Amino acid sequence: MAATKLVVIVIDGLTPEVFESAVEGGAAPALRALAERGRYRRAVSTFPSLTPVCLSSIATGAHGDVHEIPHLVWYHRGDRRVVEYGSSFGAVRRAGALQSLRDSVFTMNEQHLGAGAITVYEAIEDAGLVAGAINITCYRGRTPHMPRVPGLTRPAYGPKRFFFYNLFESDATGARLAVRDRASGTLDAYAGEVGRWLVTRDGFDLLVLYLPDYDFASHALGPGHAHEALARSDGAVGALLSAAGGVDEFLERYAVILLSDHGQTLVERAVRLQDAYADLPLLAPGSEREAEVVVTASNRAGMVYRLDGCRDDVRRLAERLDGEPGAEVVLFREGADAIARRGGEELRFAPGAEGWETAGDSAILDHPRGLERSWAALANPNSGEVIVSAAPGVEFSDLAGRHHVGGGSHGSLARGDSEVPMLTVGLESEPSSITAVAPLALAHFGIELPLHARMLAGAA
Repeated sequence: MAATKLVVIVIDGLTPEVFESAVEGGAAPALRALAERGRYRRAVSTFPSLTPVCLSSIATGAHGDVHEIPHLVWYHRGDRRVVEYGSSFGAVRRAGALQSLRDSVFTMNEQHLGAGAITVYEAIEDAGLVAGAINITCYRGRTPHMPRVPGLTRPAYGPKRFFFYNLFESDATGARLAVRDRASGTLDAYAGEVGRWLVTRDGFDLLVLYLPDYDFASHALGPGHAHEALARSDGAVGALLSAAGGVDEFLERYAVILLSDHGQTLVERAVRLQDAYADLPLLAPGSEREAEVVVTASNRAGMVYRLDGCRDDVRRLAERLDGEPGAEVVLFREGADAIARRGGEELRFAPGAEGWETAGDSAILDHPRGLERSWAALANPNSGEVIVSAAPGVEFSDLAGRHHVGGGSHGSLARGDSEVPMLTVGLESEPSSITAVAPLALAHFGIELPLHARMLAGAA
């Protein structure tokens, strides 16, 4: 077994450019102290590069074809309803606030997360070690935790050390309420306080610390303009280092993986993806009419679900977007192959015995790991028949028509949405993808990888 324990730090939405600038310029002293002692590279996210999908990939070491979380908003074919994890407050109200709350807090982990996916928390604790998670939404573990809100009696199953925005707390740490005054960085401050408490007591073997406030600020201000939020995230990291007596003392006890879940790019205009299907009966929240198509979209990715009786086949649903300037790449399956359409041209691809077999212009998917990520997204059983990656500068409006024009967004295959900073300290390898984080964590503790992680590592 490895001599050191491990801390995984996820700063939501942090781009490589902002990380590198902050470290080189001294604006993030805690991050700089770790970077000076570690190894750094740019790595790749999953697709769609949206937080629930990305955090599930970090926790399971797999893309959506294994963990089965397809998007921030998607259509549940079995329940015949739209699942909305939180694109915006307006979108949550349109989908049903109570249902959205249940989905994002409970159902995502209990039912939506694929039964065949093993989370890093489950694997760590099955090996007799102690895992911890702070604020991360993909948290599935073995230990039941009762909510701290009076009147709520539904447990959440997480790791032994489990803290989720003051709703669930496995230990009384004295940390302040996390949900007040979000814009001032209270969520990261809460995470830092809990992390400090845990480090002081050396209360875990693996800790995953999730810091969401930078992404929140970057959505509003734009990538590269959320400096105050990054300083607060850096402060939360610094709280862990100081709890051990300083950075060197901290690193004597803990190895570190520090990364983001996705990048962000500037939004210049919003597009309603459903307008391309306006002549077809569309399913809408609260609508009782017979629908042929469901369109779910937010941020910079969208999905089109073909329902029984739809007059268009899947190819025609995809081709409807040929003239839509907001859609850069349109993906769908045709037989055993995947198809990517871009500018009216096609690339046909499928995995083969010795790599990818393709026919057509490979430049259509010239995005980071474009073939791998697109194939996995289409193989997700909860994805739409058609998946859309937005054009540069474009965001798809959500259920309530909300968007981030003038700010930042993510979700597409594009490099700016898909590249993340990846810093490791005290580890032998440098992950090239967020899907490699969980396997690296398990290898650090000498734990055998789950089958799905071994298969992905073998294909990389």
